Amino acid sequence: MTTTLPTDSSARLPGLIRRLTGDEKHAPSAHSTTDVLQVLYDRVLRVTPDTADDPERDRFLLSKGHGPAAYYAVLAAHGFIPDAWLDDLAGPASRLGHHPDRLLVPGVEIGSGSLGHGLGLAVGTALGLRAQGLLNPRVYVLLGDAELDEGSNHEAIAYAGATGLDSLTAIVVDNSSASHGWAGGIASRFTVNGWTADTVDGRNHEALYAALTGHRPRHPHLVVARTESKG
Repeated sequence: MTTTLPTDSSARLPGLIRRLTGDEKHAPSAHSTTDVLQVLYDRVLRVTPDTADDPERDRFLLSKGHGPAAYYAVLAAHGFIPDAWLDDLAGPASRLGHHPDRLLVPGVEIGSGSLGHGLGLAVGTALGLRAQGLLNPRVYVLLGDAELDEGSNHEAIAYAGATGLDSLTAIVVDNSSASHGWAGGIASRFTVNGWTADTVDGRNHEALYAALTGHRPRHPHLVVARTESKG
């Protein structure tokens, strides 16, 4: 599989995001993910519109599926969807809903809406690739910090660590929206279960790139991307 990297979408993204209206209440959620998504699609993920069905592609799963404006804009910037789709978010004939639908939006790997399920799906995806002998693709999953309040994530974290699922990278956007939190911080919840982890400024593209490509053999990897508080 061939891909074309890197690509700088900085010039196009602000204008593309502004075209998405009608979901302003989720604007903080969308804004908090913009830089992570940009670095992933510009510099990290081995996937293009031409290779979106290639078994050897990297997989990106958006667990933080509410407020997907930045995600749709990044997909448009990289040619997965037409720019014009952005002008009709959640309209009667629109493919772009308030939660991404993998059956309607090219490049989307999972339908996400019920928060807290993406990490489990990512673990299953990575395990499936391993079982098929597909050892080159990586699986990246983007979560919000509040999703970690869901108990299903603890099972996914523990299982991925116990099985040394080193093709998996989880990114947690930490905008201080979790109700409960975790003693010692988000990273400690993962590292105690055998993960490696990096905590970085979620707006610093070089730090994000280093963390997103900093996975190690025999361990799943976590990137905590800290952004300004949602409140």
